[in-house]
Amino acid sequence: MKSLFISLFCLVVTLQIGTSQDKGNVLIKNGTVITVTDGVKENTDVLIKDGIIKKIGKDLSAGDVETIDAEGMFVMPGIIDAHSHIALDVVNEATNPVTAEVWVGDGLDPYDVNVYWALAGGVTISHAMHGSANAIGGQCETIKHRFGEEDPEALRMENAPRTIKFALGENPMRVHGEGNNIVPRTRMGMEQVFRQAFEDGKAYQKAWSNYNSGKTKIPPLYNERNEVMSDILDGEIIIHCHSYRADEIMMLMNVLEDYGVNKICFQHVNEGFKVAPELAAFGAHASVFADWWAYKFEVYYSTAYNAAILAENGVVTSINSDSGELIRHLYHEAAKSQKYGGLSDQDALKLITLNPAIQLGIEDKVGSLEEGKQGDVAIFNNHPLSIYAVCQKTIVDGIVRFDIENDPDDMRIDIDPEETFPAFYESTEGHMHNDNCMHGVHESLQSHNHNHNH
Repeated sequence: MKSLFISLFCLVVTLQIGTSQDKGNVLIKNGTVITVTDGVKENTDVLIKDGIIKKIGKDLSAGDVETIDAEGMFVMPGIIDAHSHIALDVVNEATNPVTAEVWVGDGLDPYDVNVYWALAGGVTISHAMHGSANAIGGQCETIKHRFGEEDPEALRMENAPRTIKFALGENPMRVHGEGNNIVPRTRMGMEQVFRQAFEDGKAYQKAWSNYNSGKTKIPPLYNERNEVMSDILDGEIIIHCHSYRADEIMMLMNVLEDYGVNKICFQHVNEGFKVAPELAAFGAHASVFADWWAYKFEVYYSTAYNAAILAENGVVTSINSDSGELIRHLYHEAAKSQKYGGLSDQDALKLITLNPAIQLGIEDKVGSLEEGKQGDVAIFNNHPLSIYAVCQKTIVDGIVRFDIENDPDDMRIDIDPEETFPAFYESTEGHMHNDNCMHGVHESLQSHNHNHNH
């Protein structure tokens, strides 16, 4: 019975994903090609056919294929953001400490102008994530920035592994313990929420095993939450965990070790430099901010050397945005880690290309310029680690999705030069918009506290 449910679900998903995934042909000529995995190639061409990189070399020709002259420019893999909330609205199902059954893919917005702005910064893929109001939140979606498509299905990246959002620390403690007087109120309670959820998943697995083997005659009641927990236990879903403090990071790794789970990328991980050898030994990944901390108490301490320390210790590390504004500056964020950590050009660019691809399980498809990989490319007028770099064109699956010279002016009409952006500036009430992972929850917490106080 369980297998029938899964087969039907997979059929529906396959039919949906088969829609509106356009591929294109383009020949990029005479550029300085930064492959990330095979060095830098001067005066080199990149041919993309049917959305796939067919050839990288000199003096390529391809008949009547659209040609882009990149002489004097730098051609690099499309940038990948492992932590984003663009193309989404409210991202927190803040009704229970465990809501593994929900999925942000149900609410993708193909018209979100942030997707276009991300393209303007050379970003071709982002990880659209659930928020951090829950210890175990909802499932996430890896999206391609196919801005302008009418069908939300066009945003989904085909065959990207499933991912889910976990969270440590103040956010779930405040929402559930302080806000609703239920576990977790403390960091001790956080650990027990994880352990209980995994125990529920194990019990669910055993119940189905007993039924499928004939030990029991009545099938268990289907439970989507436990289905997801079971899939995590089986290694079918990659955990991406909102985290700051080193002690909590160690706690979750201990819990995961007890349950045989090893697919995890810690997000933010501001104190990761304190436990870098332990993260590397566990095989955990880290997706960090370049120089963003001290915006709330539990994250008052970090360092701009964090990414470099993690990378030097063998942790697969990326730089992320967690912001609809910062996402278009990720190449500058990578340059900060080079400045403070002395990383090579290649290692700095890996922070925003190959490494986030590895963290999302898509490194066989994107993250570097290699023949056979998908045709996601960003073209810059200067070296992308230069402060003077400006993205000129962004290509997704061989289709130009951003062109600084030729895009119509009305693509930019939503930009307000007086507008401020979350996490960088104070609101009119004088409070910092300091955690984009809590989008949609702050207001309800404030309302709850106001009613409670009265």
